[in-house]
Amino acid sequence: MLTLVIETATAACSVALLHGDEVVARAHEVVGRGHAERLLPMIAALPDQGRAPRILVDVGPGSFTGVRVGLAAALGLAIGWQAEVAGYSSLALLAATGFAAAPGSDALAVVLEGGHGEVFMQSFTALPLAPEAPLQSLVPGAALAALGGRAMIGNGVRHLAALDPTLSFTETLPRAEDARLLPAGLARLPARPIYGRAPDARTLAERGLA
Repeated sequence: MLTLVIETATAACSVALLHGDEVVARAHEVVGRGHAERLLPMIAALPDQGRAPRILVDVGPGSFTGVRVGLAAALGLAIGWQAEVAGYSSLALLAATGFAAAPGSDALAVVLEGGHGEVFMQSFTALPLAPEAPLQSLVPGAALAALGGRAMIGNGVRHLAALDPTLSFTETLPRAEDARLLPAGLARLPARPIYGRAPDARTLAERGLA
């Protein structure tokens, strides 16, 4: 089955058309906060304007706005195309990328930029590819203590490397085409955002004012 993959959870805006494990077409740009302007043109530039019976979208954690842009596009296209839509985690995608690059590894930690000086962190095992611990949002010192000597990958690794330069790390952003590396169970998440931390804005009721 042809699958359109949408990746907007970090500073990268990335799309790919997959046919099973084959990458039919792909595009990847580092846009910062420009996902809303670039995503649909990137999809339209794919063969047949990216149309596919299945859409796979990154549901986070990562950039609050980026995650929502990707989900809105995926859900809108799914309605128009009558396509199936499912989600995957940015952390699982980078774990799959890391294990593919270092096939001898049996565990690693994914570290992504969070908010308010924190990082999103989750460790994974290789065989099978699966979360080893829950997702956490931690200050770098606490993340370093939880690392347990694992190699790490992601766009938040520099915060830990600044505390311990001897760490093994790969600083990178997720790429949509790497979704082909995910096992089926990690590519069937509900198409709902995973924010990784509580939102900064709270309702009046949540603040005890109503």
